[in-house]
Amino acid sequence: MIRSAKPSDVPAIHAMIRELADYERAPQEAKATEEQLREALFGAHPAVFALIAEEAGGAGEPAAPVGFALWFRNFSTWTGTHGVYLEDLYVTPRARGGGHGKALLAELARICVERGYARFEWSVLDWNEPAIGFYAALGAEAMDEWTVRRLSGEPLRALAAQAMGTAVTSDFLSEATSLSN
Repeated sequence: MIRSAKPSDVPAIHAMIRELADYERAPQEAKATEEQLREALFGAHPAVFALIAEEAGGAGEPAAPVGFALWFRNFSTWTGTHGVYLEDLYVTPRARGGGHGKALLAELARICVERGYARFEWSVLDWNEPAIGFYAALGAEAMDEWTVRRLSGEPLRALAAQAMGTAVTSDFLSEATSLSN
C-alpha cells in the first residue's frame, strides 16, 4: 500500500535515509536530523513531500513502512508548468522485488498527471545498474547531455559572500547557513 507520509513516519524515513546513504557509499553525507525532516515535511511551509510504501503486518501487527519516496515540485520554464523532482526512492532490502518501488513511482506519476505537471525527473548514480535497469524498463529516458552541478561547503559560502558585496568570514556564513537549515 502507498500512502502520504505522516509525522509519525519521520523516524522510519530517517532510518531509511541512513540505509540509502550506506548503500550509496556516502553515510557521512547523510546529516539530516529527524527534527529537520519533520520541519521540512510537516512544518508551517512544507518544502518537500513523502510517500510511504507499507507491508501488512502479521496477525494483529500494524502495517510497517518498507520504503519511501521523497519529492518536491520543480518548474520548467520551457513548458511553463510544474513538475516533480524525486530526491530519494528507497525500499528496504527485505522488501525489494515486492513491487513497492514501482508503486511509489506510479503514485508520483499519477500526481503529475492529475495536477497537469509536465515532467517527473530524478538522478541515479551511474554505477547503480539495478536501478538504471529498473528505470529503463519503466520507460524513463537518460538525459545523457545533461550533467548535474552542485555548490556546497566553502565554494557555496564564497559565492554567497560575493552577493553580499563584501568579504564575509567563513564563520559568519557557516553560522548563517546552519540557521537556515
